[in-house]
Amino acid sequence: MTQDAFREPTIRNDDEQDVPDVPDVPDAATAATTDAGNGPDATAGAADGAGAQRPEARLERAVRAAEQALIEFEIALETFRVEVENFSRLHHQRLGPMYARLDELDAMIAEARASRSGDPEDLRKAREARAMVQPMPGIEELFHDWLDSDGLSPEAAAMLTDQPVQPPKRVRPTDEVRKLYRDLARKAHPDLAQDETERARREEFITRVNAAYGRGDEGLLRQLAEEWAAGPAPKEPRLSESEELYARLEWLAQRKEMLTLVAQELEQSAIGAMLQMAPDDPDRLLEEIAEQLLAEVSGRESELARLAQQ
Repeated sequence: MTQDAFREPTIRNDDEQDVPDVPDVPDAATAATTDAGNGPDATAGAADGAGAQRPEARLERAVRAAEQALIEFEIALETFRVEVENFSRLHHQRLGPMYARLDELDAMIAEARASRSGDPEDLRKAREARAMVQPMPGIEELFHDWLDSDGLSPEAAAMLTDQPVQPPKRVRPTDEVRKLYRDLARKAHPDLAQDETERARREEFITRVNAAYGRGDEGLLRQLAEEWAAGPAPKEPRLSESEELYARLEWLAQRKEMLTLVAQELEQSAIGAMLQMAPDDPDRLLEEIAEQLLAEVSGRESELARLAQQ
C-alpha cells in the first residue's frame, strides 16, 4: 500500500481489482450539457422522439458512479482498519511475553558483565537495561490496549462485565466472512441514503455489521443479512434537481478527502507498515516474527550461560 491511499492494488481487494477512485466533481457546463448525438442514451432518446437527454441525466450518472466508487473505497479502508486492529492485538498477546523475556535477558547479561568488570560504564548500562524491563507506564500506555476506534475494545468490555475475554482468532477474517461483509456494506451503506432518517437507520445497522466483521463472526453477519433483507425497502430515489446533484457530488468529494487522510494515517502507523510486509498473509507474518524472537531469546540465553561460566 502506498501513500496514494488505496490507488495501488497493495491492499487486498476480494474482487481482485483496484479500489476505484471517486470521480472528480464535474464542471457545471460539462455535467449539465449533453450532446444529444452521442451515446446509447441519446440514441434511445432520438428513437423515442424526445430529441435530447434531460439536462440532469449526465449529472445523475456522475453522482451514482461517485457513490459506488466511494463505497468501494470505504470497504477497502474498513477492511484494512480491522486488520490493523487485529494485528495489533494479536501482536501484543502472542509476542508481548517474548519481548519481555528479551528485555529481562538483556538486563541479566548487562548485570553479569558489570559484575565481572566493575567498570562504571558497564554499571550504567546495567542500570539502564534493568530500567527497561519494567518501565513506569504513562497514561496513554495504560489505556492503549483498552481502546480501539469504536471505544472500548472487546477485551476491555469483556473484563469489565466479567465475561470471558475473546481476542480475535486471526488478523484477516475468512474469505466467507469478507464476502458477507462486502455484500452487506454495498447494500446498506449510509452513503446510499436519500434523507437523514434513512441515513440514521443505515448508520446504526452498518455499525453492527462492522463490529461483527471485526470479530470474524460469520453467523452474526448472516443474521444481519437476513435482517436487512426483511427490513423496510429503501425508498426509490427521486429525480434530483441539478443543484441537489451538485451538492451531492461536493459532499462525496469532501468525504473522499477525509477518508484519504484516515487511510494515510493507517498506512503510516507502525502496525500498518508491518502489514505492508506481508499483504497476502498477515497471520504468517506473526509466526515469522515469533520465530525470529525465539531465535533471539535462544541466543541471549546462550550468551548469559557463557558469562555465568566465566
